[in-house]
Amino acid sequence: MHFGRVLRTAGLPVGTDRLLLAAQALQAGALASRQDFRAALAACLVDRPEHRPLFDQAFHVFWRDPDLLGRIMALLLPQAEGRASAPPPPENRRLAEALFPAPAPEPAPAAEQVSVDARLAVSDRELLQRRDFDTMTAAEWAAARQVLAAMQPVLARQLTRRSTPAARGHIDWRASLRAEARHDLAPPAHQRPRSRSRPLVLLADISGSMGRYSRVLLHLAQGLLNPGGGLREPPVVEVFVFGTRLTRLTRQLRSRDPDVALAAASAAVPDWAGGTRISASLRAFNRDWARRVLGGGAATVLLVTDGLERNDDPDHPDVGARALAAEAERLRLSCRELIWLNPLLRFDGFEPRAAGVRALLPEVTRHLPVHNLDSLAQLLAALR
Repeated sequence: MHFGRVLRTAGLPVGTDRLLLAAQALQAGALASRQDFRAALAACLVDRPEHRPLFDQAFHVFWRDPDLLGRIMALLLPQAEGRASAPPPPENRRLAEALFPAPAPEPAPAAEQVSVDARLAVSDRELLQRRDFDTMTAAEWAAARQVLAAMQPVLARQLTRRSTPAARGHIDWRASLRAEARHDLAPPAHQRPRSRSRPLVLLADISGSMGRYSRVLLHLAQGLLNPGGGLREPPVVEVFVFGTRLTRLTRQLRSRDPDVALAAASAAVPDWAGGTRISASLRAFNRDWARRVLGGGAATVLLVTDGLERNDDPDHPDVGARALAAEAERLRLSCRELIWLNPLLRFDGFEPRAAGVRALLPEVTRHLPVHNLDSLAQLLAALR
């Protein structure tokens, strides 16, 4: 139970049902050897390939010392001065916080309180820029949220068929004639084409392995929906999330407070951190929302997913891939540009082996990573 709590704190989606399943597997004879014990826990507690390295490291650190459980329980009790130092933390920073939580520091007296500059140093900011969202500690995630709040996404602009008054440009004959009717020898009026931000549609996967990455994109979408600077014409942004169903979150993210907006978005989604049905969600978007939010093919669509589609028909594994390819093609033909943001591109040895990934690749305009602040800056530059 405590090992499952450590894994959950480190970020793995380990629920009570997984722990009960692991207990049943151990009763069925998985305690014969350490290898069987490890294989049984991995089969019951891990459901994503990218979670296996974190599980392996947690298993090695947690089970190598018989007295480690006692020391972990001691960390939960009130500590006295002179306590022996905890073992050195493992390499993964999030796992280190889960295994060896640091005791809360005692508050300083009021007379000794000083104001602290919260801005990051140059070296710390460079490390934070390259840190993976899924392995950030709580403190790093708080710093990353401050960086996200400071980002002001600017979308590319496009010309419209309407015009606006200007100091120079083409002559506005109607305005010039109206001015001459009021005043003799009035100077001619000019006009120029009006521009607007290109519409943006965000389709974010909120399954268990994609929750942290999609939440980062929701922070950016909230900033686009609440632009600063007193813009008279804010950009047209629509936000949808999908797990086992499609949910529109544009209204929830219009709150100016990012924390309130994200809390309302989480409350409105019943399948957060659940399963994934990409093709069914894209079908629902193409059927119910595409004509309303894509602006006649002028919108840019950001598809945030790892492409790991759930297969509901094990006897015909290619059926789900064909349905996903058909819905992705329909979406690509309905928008100006379909950009796939895939956090799996953070791995140097990434290969499109999954059927869902192979189905999506031919239909997307660009395939970009979205796993740290550097990749996010590249995305904003592309949108700008």
